Amino acid sequence: MLFFNRRGRPPRRHDNRLQPTASPPQQASVLPNIQQLGQVQIPQMESNIYTLPIIGQIEGHLTLPPQNKTTKYEHVIPQLVAVEQNPKIEGLLVLLNTVGGDVEAGLAIAEMIKTLSKPTVTLVLGGGHSIGVTLAVAGNYSLISETATMTIHPLRLTGLVIGVPQTFEYLDKMQDRVIQFITRHSQITEAKFRELMFSTGQLARDIGTVLVGKDAVEVGLIDEVAGLGRAVVVLNDLIGKRRCEVKPS
Repeated sequence: MLFFNRRGRPPRRHDNRLQPTASPPQQASVLPNIQQLGQVQIPQMESNIYTLPIIGQIEGHLTLPPQNKTTKYEHVIPQLVAVEQNPKIEGLLVLLNTVGGDVEAGLAIAEMIKTLSKPTVTLVLGGGHSIGVTLAVAGNYSLISETATMTIHPLRLTGLVIGVPQTFEYLDKMQDRVIQFITRHSQITEAKFRELMFSTGQLARDIGTVLVGKDAVEVGLIDEVAGLGRAVVVLNDLIGKRRCEVKPS
């Protein structure tokens, strides 16, 4: 505890040095930055681009174990609404490194991204697997890094499964929803996507296909192989075009 003398000064030590005073207010955020980001100071700037990272497993109707790295769809949806409403935000950059997750939650996020009135660019870093494929094609332009991968496989059910024909019909309808969304918003054909989905030659314990970087571009799933710098350039170009379209005459 720090005490002051009658003159309002901190007491001196025996070695004639002042006792340490409280840290300045601007240093109050240093400890949270170190704990959460591993950095003493992070770059601060105002930008017209909002960055939305979707990482780990997409968490939907069921809560995943605490050791899982997750993206909760109830956290993402309000951010997308804020992007749409905030006039200072002119574009959205979605960074993907996800193993997939809840199908309906992933589709809900993808539909919201696709229906934004503002330009959106998606960038697959590391991986955009399973339902993450729908998120990758939801923007106005999609990119994938050279070493990133995308896994295409049939939908799975977890938990209690009733062995009746209606269960298969429900799964088939949900799978069609995913396929139709992906083929509508990318250059890949439905026949080619189904061929990749039901391939049996690549995955040891599953059926499907793994696409690496340029493979995703060659089949028409992703627009371009590139990184962060190119993604920002493309997004700024789309923002500039939108400004010209909405400019009052």
